[in-house]
Amino acid sequence: MTNGTQVEIPQDRIRNFCIIAHIDHGKSTLADRFLLRTDTISEREFTNQMLDDMDLEKERGITIKAKAVTMRYVAEDGLAYRFNLIDTPGHVDFCYEVSRSLAACEGALLVVDASQGVEAQTVANTYLAREQGLEIIPVINKVDLAVARPEAVEKEMTSTFGFYAGEALRCSARSGAGVQEILEAIVHLVPAPSGSRDAPLRALIFDSHYDEFRGVIVYVSVKEGVLNTGDQILLMSGQHRYQVDEVGFFTPRMTPHARLQAGEVGYLIANIKGIHDIKIGDTVTLRSGAASDALPGFDNPQPMVFCGIYPTDNSQFEELRDALDKLWLNDSSFTRGPETSEALGFGFRCGFLGLLHMEIVQERIERESGVEVVQTAPTVTYEVLLNRGEIVTISAPADLPDPSITAEIREPIVQARIVLPTEYIGSIMKIMGEKRGTFLTTNYLSPARAQLLYEVPLAEIIIDFYDKLKSTTRGYGTLDYSMTGYRPGDLVKLNILVNGEPVDALSMIVHRSVAERRGRALLKKLKEVIPMHLFQIPLQAAIGGRIVARETIRAMAKNVTAKCYGGDITRKRKLLEKQKEGKRRMKQVGSVEIPQDAFLAVLRLEEEEKR
Repeated sequence: MTNGTQVEIPQDRIRNFCIIAHIDHGKSTLADRFLLRTDTISEREFTNQMLDDMDLEKERGITIKAKAVTMRYVAEDGLAYRFNLIDTPGHVDFCYEVSRSLAACEGALLVVDASQGVEAQTVANTYLAREQGLEIIPVINKVDLAVARPEAVEKEMTSTFGFYAGEALRCSARSGAGVQEILEAIVHLVPAPSGSRDAPLRALIFDSHYDEFRGVIVYVSVKEGVLNTGDQILLMSGQHRYQVDEVGFFTPRMTPHARLQAGEVGYLIANIKGIHDIKIGDTVTLRSGAASDALPGFDNPQPMVFCGIYPTDNSQFEELRDALDKLWLNDSSFTRGPETSEALGFGFRCGFLGLLHMEIVQERIERESGVEVVQTAPTVTYEVLLNRGEIVTISAPADLPDPSITAEIREPIVQARIVLPTEYIGSIMKIMGEKRGTFLTTNYLSPARAQLLYEVPLAEIIIDFYDKLKSTTRGYGTLDYSMTGYRPGDLVKLNILVNGEPVDALSMIVHRSVAERRGRALLKKLKEVIPMHLFQIPLQAAIGGRIVARETIRAMAKNVTAKCYGGDITRKRKLLEKQKEGKRRMKQVGSVEIPQDAFLAVLRLEEEEKR
């Protein structure tokens, strides 16, 4: 190995840091530049977005998973330092990845685009870093762009975060200008890790993934003590015991090393085959001389969006279960539990941090396991107050208790932070009014940019609001949100009946004021995607026992009188009556085949309404 990470480095010359920023502000490009500048990767081995190694990340141009990499940097004072960098996602749906990464660091580079300025997720990630007590180094990236405005952006950072004037470093990750100054700032400003190497071992599990041949690969940040190859270890939360086969660093490939010491970030392999033995946030210690207390770990993320995931072929249910288990090991921010649907069979009810997270999980399942899945319409969690005073939480419309025993339904409310150019404030305020948002305040980051704060029902913004925000602000508006609690609302369950039978996978909980419009739009979409049968199919939307909308899919028609050339009209009438009676009989015994597209129709309701 050429980059020297095998050489022992004193603890006071270790720097653990991450890069936090909004989407597309240059995190991954800056990480690439660090890899080249420290000779961790040679020019021959280099490809763009080195740390974004998933196909989905390269295709979408976003970071989905936090990645760790160890680099050796020789500073201007001639001393060698070990840098442990964790590249984090920027999208609000992956904020849990960011929070886990921050726990393994002592410092953070806050990267802001010189043309776009402070964005919503920039603010959210900075607050996360400050809550963890990290040393924050402000960086203005892309200063070489023709539209760059570094002075204005620095004023935004000063007014928003309280940095001093001139404190922000300026660079171009694409060209490499200013990167050396950032590396030196990491040496001088990011504190060294403080844990003692003589104390009992305590290592924090901050990520993991499953390898078909070697079992679970565990990502650890060693806070205290030393972890050696061959050690007998104990996972403290479940008291599971293993022997370490290998420890090492990410360079960015897994590179074996004799030991990991306090302050270092790396991986361990211990032939762990039981996926459920590993818990993100757990503490690894030694079986002999074990630590008395576990590390604080992480708060369990609260899923925001739920949907049902079912295999297209019911015989692949077990394969889907295994795929979800392995994926959960690598992404513990989604939840899953068994669910049964009359329309779709056996599947799982899964919870996600947002719609993009939901979409990414579905794509990863299909790509990594080969199981084709169908998703039901997304929904959020609701609290239901029953007449007897009990509060139940539901994540599926089918679980909503009978109205006769329900006192009120409470919907989740989020605080939305929208950063946008000032000329679009009026348009966005109008949209937020339509979404039942409650205005809180406006903060001006600069004369040209503002941050709007709203309280709004989560259900109103998860499906189409982000697209509306981007189109209305010509791409310059950004959104971040955080949960604030539950609030009573005039909510009803909208049932969808196909051929007189309710389809639980298509039902939804909506505000009463939009129930009829939503039901009519969904029926029109279903009429397009459900094929004609040999009998007429009525489609109905109902609230309780009241039908609020109806569409009809006409029956396939065969011309049974085609061979009747002239003659008495009564023969034609007899044939038509016979056909009519046959269709009536078929309607009673026939079943309607509902294609997969029907279950995604809810996502396209807004398109239907616009048309």
